[in-house]
Amino acid sequence: MASVRTTFTLDEELAGQARRLGVNVSAAARDGVREAVYAAMAREDRAAYERHPEEDDEVWMELQQWDPA
Repeated sequence: MASVRTTFTLDEELAGQARRLGVNVSAAARDGVREAVYAAMAREDRAAYERHPEEDDEVWMELQQWDPA
């Protein structure tokens, strides 16, 4: 997967703690952005469902009632 370089600001004290503890800030930022994107996608998906909820489908209802025995 291609990567794009970006810059962000970080509180000086937090950056110092990250250095002291050996936290890979780039990896932590990537993970945090990924989680934020997944959460936003889930909210977006839920909002779309609420705007257009599923409706009963006659064909599906018939298939659910089908008994192969």
